[in-house]
Amino acid sequence: MSNYVAGKEWKQEKYQHILEAGFRLFAENGIEQVTMTDIAEASKVGRMTLFRYFPSKTELVIAISTWKWKEYITWHNSLLSAEEMEKLTGAEQLKIYIVSFLELYRSHKDMLRFNYNFNSFLSYQKGTLEQKQPYQKLVDALSLQFHTLYERGRHDGTLNVDIPEYTMFSSVFHIMLAAVTRYAMGLAIVNESDTEKELMMLADMMLSRFTK
Repeated sequence: MSNYVAGKEWKQEKYQHILEAGFRLFAENGIEQVTMTDIAEASKVGRMTLFRYFPSKTELVIAISTWKWKEYITWHNSLLSAEEMEKLTGAEQLKIYIVSFLELYRSHKDMLRFNYNFNSFLSYQKGTLEQKQPYQKLVDALSLQFHTLYERGRHDGTLNVDIPEYTMFSSVFHIMLAAVTRYAMGLAIVNESDTEKELMMLADMMLSRFTK
């Protein structure tokens, strides 16, 4: 292995350690409470090294959010092949999309807690358009994915396309994400079995509204 390749792999390994340490600390403690010094110590890099990778806390927070969402979306998309998805109706694809939020709640509560803190952080810590670009590309990819199932539902007649595409996408994404986040943050005082029932009921209500 050449020194160049070894150096590149070392840099990538350090970069990943920073993302993982930042995610863990931000999810557990909130973003405002965690300093860049905390991140440097947890990822075992010097402060100057950390700032070479991420010149600001905002850039680090956006990079972590982009990484975690991309990781989850890649995993979820791998559950069904393109050939299997092609056989499904628009309504069936929408059901998979909606139910994916329940999987987030079941297996990725730490990600939902981080995302809650992320949205709060960005609401007053304004980043530049350039800083937000990686995250915005991810949102655009999700929107494009939804467009594909919406068009399938338009052609096979299984979706209620009297509802505009953006309205349907925004409603599903924001309502389901807000619901599972609320439970993950412990803001709804119900036991686990009732949580599952309530989330399934919400998913069924959305499906009945948007499908024929």
